[in-house]
Amino acid sequence: MSNPPESKAVDLQGMMEDLWARVRAYNPQADEDKLWFGFRFAMAAHEGQFRRSGQPYFVHAMTVASILADLRLDVDTLIAAMVHDVVEDTDFGLEDIRQRFGKDVAHMVDGVTKMSGIRAVSPEARKAETYRKLVLAIAQDPRTVLIKLADRLHNMRTISFLAPDRQTDIAQETMDVYAPLANRFGIAKIKWELEDLAFKVLQPERYFEVEAGIHQTRAERERLIERLVEPLRTQLQDAGVPCRFSGRAKHFYSIYRKMKAQDIGLDRVFDQLALRLVVGTKADCYHALGVLHSVYPPLADRIKDYIAMPKPNGYQSIHSTVRVPGGKYIEVQIRTEEMHERCELGIAAHWRYKEGGGADRADLADMVKWLRQIMEWEEDVDDPREFMENVKVDFFRDEVFVLSPGGDVFQLPRGANPLDFAFRIHSEVGFRCVGAKVNGRIVTLRHELQNGDTVEILTSKTPAPSASWLEVVKTSRAKHHLRRWLKISQYDESVQLGREIMERELRRAKVNMRVDELVEVAQQMGYNELDKLLAAVGNGEVTPGKVSTRVTPRQESPAEKVLHRGRDLVDTLRRRSTTGVRVAGVDNLMVSYARCCQPIPGDSIVGVITRGRGVSVHRAGCSNLGDPNLSADRLIDVVWDTAPDQTFMVKLIIIANDRNNLLKDISNSLSLTNTNIASGEFSSEDDLARVTMVVEVRNLNNLEKIVKSLLKVTGVQGVERYQLGTGGRSS
Repeated sequence: MSNPPESKAVDLQGMMEDLWARVRAYNPQADEDKLWFGFRFAMAAHEGQFRRSGQPYFVHAMTVASILADLRLDVDTLIAAMVHDVVEDTDFGLEDIRQRFGKDVAHMVDGVTKMSGIRAVSPEARKAETYRKLVLAIAQDPRTVLIKLADRLHNMRTISFLAPDRQTDIAQETMDVYAPLANRFGIAKIKWELEDLAFKVLQPERYFEVEAGIHQTRAERERLIERLVEPLRTQLQDAGVPCRFSGRAKHFYSIYRKMKAQDIGLDRVFDQLALRLVVGTKADCYHALGVLHSVYPPLADRIKDYIAMPKPNGYQSIHSTVRVPGGKYIEVQIRTEEMHERCELGIAAHWRYKEGGGADRADLADMVKWLRQIMEWEEDVDDPREFMENVKVDFFRDEVFVLSPGGDVFQLPRGANPLDFAFRIHSEVGFRCVGAKVNGRIVTLRHELQNGDTVEILTSKTPAPSASWLEVVKTSRAKHHLRRWLKISQYDESVQLGREIMERELRRAKVNMRVDELVEVAQQMGYNELDKLLAAVGNGEVTPGKVSTRVTPRQESPAEKVLHRGRDLVDTLRRRSTTGVRVAGVDNLMVSYARCCQPIPGDSIVGVITRGRGVSVHRAGCSNLGDPNLSADRLIDVVWDTAPDQTFMVKLIIIANDRNNLLKDISNSLSLTNTNIASGEFSSEDDLARVTMVVEVRNLNNLEKIVKSLLKVTGVQGVERYQLGTGGRSS
């Protein structure tokens, strides 16, 4: 947003009146007062804010709502569209939205709001977490994706006002993420426009080349359609198949992609136009297909039945490319009215107003079941790059259809291999896989499957998966099952090894006790189960001597006492000489850590010379460093110089939905990362909780792992690092 010298006048009241008229036309029972209240609230919240185009910023929110009204969506979704940027760009918070418009609207707004995190998180990680949050929000309420797509569509329509490098970045993200997302949810009309707008930015010369060629042949195509439809309509009427026709030119990016894939010119793209044939019933679709082929001969390898085998986004239609007079080819799509609505609107069709019954939610649970499953599979993925790659494979790649030897059909993302297929059948088949045959021929597990392949998995009696398989499989399902197997098997191996080590240690120390009797010792050492202590011994986290000395402390010999006293003295001197930082060019200065920003190893830091307290260490971005009374000659260079076991206190602010066992789950999450809690506070208002905890950390990497673990706790909306002077939070 910007504040231009000359803003453009816009009739916002008129935009709202037009929006309400359209809503009332398709939903006479819509809550007019609620919709107008949302309009007035959002307009006031954005007052004084402008876009780079010079228009009031609220025009963007109203246009997003208008795009969704074209899809005939419910009032809550339209209000969420109008207020979708309020939390991010104004002083109002999510709780203000919840109190005024209810939980559904607040949830949708929260889902499309960028994720705020601690400053140390990399831009790549922040972006991945934003997508993760969006996907989770969509899984809980799919209307969230409609708002996000409408928001991106209007931003792409007005992208020319941005700097060229920003245009390129946004257009590439649109092509990589948002257009495929629209396709995955079956919203064809938004997908096509997003692709063409991004194509125009990324490859303008190619775009205008295709545009010019399409415009030159438009009149010819229209005449061709008129000649083709008449005999086909007559034959269908004689066959008793009521129908209607419509023609649609392929969008520019689709034509360009075909030219590039087949290395041909525009004149060789025969199916620039698709003829739609809409009939009454599914049986009529197949009847019409027979009539079509009796009039115009088909290309045998260009018939696709998406009615018998729908796409994952619910798309259903029969496609057939036929030869027409003049040696040309045209693609005909045959579908019912209901299929046509879903083809155009995808998931949006489930919230369209229906006469006598509100929104149609039939089959909606099935449509988003795969989303929730994917989020469950991705819970154990910490690397943001891996998360994004997995999302692109599962969401955005085209699918292939392969067959089992028994003839069952399975859908997999393009690029999948026999190992992915094995885990698609069942996890046990994947674990026992030792090879595969494709179309009767032995292939490697990396072999890329193609449409129509028949795949047979060769298995062994005992499972023997390998960690190297994680580099082979492409799907989240396969990776999830492999990680779980490896984690369990490695844990079991560590427990067994730890048991053997402790048995030998107890015999060596002459302790008359069995390993199974060490339960109380395990609890004393912070392990709620004996197996967890044994696993820690097995993987080297805990020495066996540390366990055995808790059972029977051995009397030290005089020589050992002298040796241990010497070690204690060295450790004491070392602790005295290591304050955690080193001041450039100066020794033996007293050092303290600023409470306002609580720096930890890994942070960029600055030293400030103080009176009576030596050097105070601050984070480089600390607001107190901007104090006008702080002269530059008091600043001094410092670098981290910590001892291996040195820890630092950090205050974290956790915002979460208030619920039973919230504190317990947060504490368990911290326990899983071996984090000590020094103190904590809890407060709540309505259904939102604020938990403040002071925890011990070793460095910035340790802190990031703690934050990631906390963000996985159910209901946690955000975790922020405390900093005095910025509202109590780090920016």
